[in-house]
Amino acid sequence: MKVYAIIPSGGTGKRINTPLPKQYIKFSGKELIAYTLEIFQKNTNVNKIVIPAQKEYFNLLNGIIDKYKLNKVSKIVEGGKDRQHSVQNALESIDAKDDDLIIVHDAVRPLLPPSILNNAIETAKIYGNVIVAIKAKDTLIKGSDTVTEYIDRNEIYYVQTPQIFPCKNLRKAFDNAKKEGFIGTDESMLVTKAGFSVKIVEGSSINFKVTDKSDIELLHKILN
Repeated sequence: MKVYAIIPSGGTGKRINTPLPKQYIKFSGKELIAYTLEIFQKNTNVNKIVIPAQKEYFNLLNGIIDKYKLNKVSKIVEGGKDRQHSVQNALESIDAKDDDLIIVHDAVRPLLPPSILNNAIETAKIYGNVIVAIKAKDTLIKGSDTVTEYIDRNEIYYVQTPQIFPCKNLRKAFDNAKKEGFIGTDESMLVTKAGFSVKIVEGSSINFKVTDKSDIELLHKILN
């Protein structure tokens, strides 16, 4: 069994209004995506890394790969019009067997603890489909300008990445989504929609996704 990591890197940076997409912004002299890639480079369970990205950033990515000696990166592939198509492009580009494990992890989650990654991989070897998520801690409400409903948080989780699936399950999920014209927010949604159960592995609040300017400020403070 081989373990492949797909790191989608197609974000454009529109939310933060910067010249470069946030995954290429430097923190303490190192590009954000380099921190993320190093997690998988150093993990002994991971065999190969594939990066779907916009073509105009291929040269930048190749420079990062060379600079930090990320020799597990086997290829960079052109991303699609959205995350789902980007990950599917990456999956179709590799010669993975049915039972090989496919990890999908956001390029902009650079602080994934190695212990959580290892736990997710080991759990996937037993149960197949796995997502990393953190249990809701705060009071949850529903409403627009005013509160209309309080939501029971006991069975509510915030989904993170990595998400891990046997290759055959992920391929089936993508095929089903394509036939139905369905676009999901992440791979676990597609896999669940295809009829598979997905095991939850406890995540960490430090494994946050760098999405807006406040996240960028927080990451600068942590890495400094």
